[in-house]
Amino acid sequence: MGGISIWQLVIVAVIILLLFGTKKLRNLGSDLGESVKGFKKAMSEDKPQDAEFNKVEQKAEQAVEQKAKEKEQA
Repeated sequence: MGGISIWQLVIVAVIILLLFGTKKLRNLGSDLGESVKGFKKAMSEDKPQDAEFNKVEQKAEQAVEQKAKEKEQA
């Protein structure tokens, strides 16, 4: 009742194939796959950058603490 049957999905798939052709759909699929790979690569590269950022942040905090100590001594 109101659900999509397998035959309706097959008919829609055949219409899409007829409209766009297999070559365009194949190109679309490969482009989509490359986009997902690029996104995953970018997300995995963020982790080392975060580690570098944390190191820089820690050095900045240490420098601020050192200047505060120098002011106290002066």
